[in-house]
Amino acid sequence: MANQSTGGDKRVDRRTVLQAGTALAATGLLHGTRAGAQQRQQEALIIDSQVHAYAANTPERPWHNVPNWPAHVTGDEMVAAMDKVGVAGAIYISPISMYQYDASYAVSVQRAHPDRFALVKPVNPDDPAVADIIVEWKKTPGTVGIRIIMTKEAKRAPDDPGINRICRAAVQHDFPVNVLFWGNLDAGISLIDRHPDTRFIVDHMGILQPSVPPAPPQPWADLPKVLDSPNARMR
Repeated sequence: MANQSTGGDKRVDRRTVLQAGTALAATGLLHGTRAGAQQRQQEALIIDSQVHAYAANTPERPWHNVPNWPAHVTGDEMVAAMDKVGVAGAIYISPISMYQYDASYAVSVQRAHPDRFALVKPVNPDDPAVADIIVEWKKTPGTVGIRIIMTKEAKRAPDDPGINRICRAAVQHDFPVNVLFWGNLDAGISLIDRHPDTRFIVDHMGILQPSVPPAPPQPWADLPKVLDSPNARMR
């Protein structure tokens, strides 16, 4: 499954599809009729829009927090799981709960499986050098975006100076900004509206997904608010 036939002698490898799929998802170009026709001409590949791989919690690579997740889902284990269900590639988001702003494990996994993963890294609004970090991240092979957290627990306003720096740098370096603002929808939408030139990817469709029951009583109620933003896409 390393390559998929597109008719005749033309073949598309996983990395090409992964990169193209990410770019199209970020820009919304898949809505175009020509792109849709071209996509239908080739055998469909499944791209997972978000995965988290991580090593076990050890002194050599300690976790920042310990969520109620499996003890480890290494890069190799993630690839095996993807193969089992026919997933060709994935957008690998470095898990902030475990590694905070250190994406070194994600980079190592992508180097081991460059045709399976594209990378998104959380960036720190409180770091005055965050724009320089984004520059370096752009130079890292396999990177396709950055991520910020705007939940109520993060206690950040839409006009947060650090987030403003991140959004400006994202535009300059052609990165979409993945943003998590579940449970804080109005602040998230305000952020999106303040930065019309920034492309935003709304994490988890903006829907609060608690790790333990109960689920929110009306999880879809506010979804249309996010869908109205022309510079935002869902995943």
